Amino acid sequence: MKRVEGFWVYIMKISIVLPAHNEEENLGELLPEIYQVLGENVEIIVIDDASCDNTNSIARACGAKVIKNSYNMGNGASIKRGIRQASGEVVVLMDADGQHSPRELPKLLKELDSFDMIIGARIGSHQAWWRKLANNIYNMLATYVSGVKIKDLTSGFRAMKKDKAMKFLYLLPNTFSYPSTLTLAFIKAAYAVKFVPVKVLPRRGGKSKINLVNDGFRFLLIIMKIAVFFSPLRVFLPVSIFFFLCGFIYYGYTFFCFHRFTNMSALLLTTSVTIFILGLISEQISSLKMEKIDE
Repeated sequence: MKRVEGFWVYIMKISIVLPAHNEEENLGELLPEIYQVLGENVEIIVIDDASCDNTNSIARACGAKVIKNSYNMGNGASIKRGIRQASGEVVVLMDADGQHSPRELPKLLKELDSFDMIIGARIGSHQAWWRKLANNIYNMLATYVSGVKIKDLTSGFRAMKKDKAMKFLYLLPNTFSYPSTLTLAFIKAAYAVKFVPVKVLPRRGGKSKINLVNDGFRFLLIIMKIAVFFSPLRVFLPVSIFFFLCGFIYYGYTFFCFHRFTNMSALLLTTSVTIFILGLISEQISSLKMEKIDE
């Protein structure tokens, strides 16, 4: 994207991917706004995730390409289908609930000359306090795993180069946690990622489809799986150190109090060494997998 005589000119073709489940209240306003910001040549793909309302017909009436899931496949599955069908060199992921403003799109797109993925880091978010707290915990965990400061791991508002994203589609879960996988995958593969602050609007209608207990626990499990996949030693090493310290402290206690080395001390120390070796092996396997991705 470059600026010519006061207007942004988009050199690469852009595809907007919008997963939608019962979003008839929002699409009629959101889609025309996207065309207004990016022009009529932008490709908009709406993945209708087995909606029960008029999501399909409204999206078609607004000029979007519609992919209809035969059953409710999930947010991540819809994203994967949309990226595969996108014809643009640049793919933009947005929510269809009106929280992501199309006015923020140029802010993301203009950075793609120097970066492979631009993530909209939410400011002024209208999320509930428990979701903000959970996101902060996820950001801290992802920062530790990746070694890079993660400002918004779970943001679904992002622009990226399609050829890079296609390499990681097989890793994406079918649920709401696909953004975290994409973010860590790009960083681990040494693709350039940048966080750009964006304003988030209140949801225009309906309610969030994320369940605090079910989706929160599932998301935490997926984060741990991602951590083990991309940086296993950062997970195994602290556990190994924990068992080693427990074994060493317990050995010190039994030696000074009873003048003996117990089976429990041996078990804890052996467990520590075993976990450390498993971490080293997992690290090597992870490196080999990432090398295949780059081929």
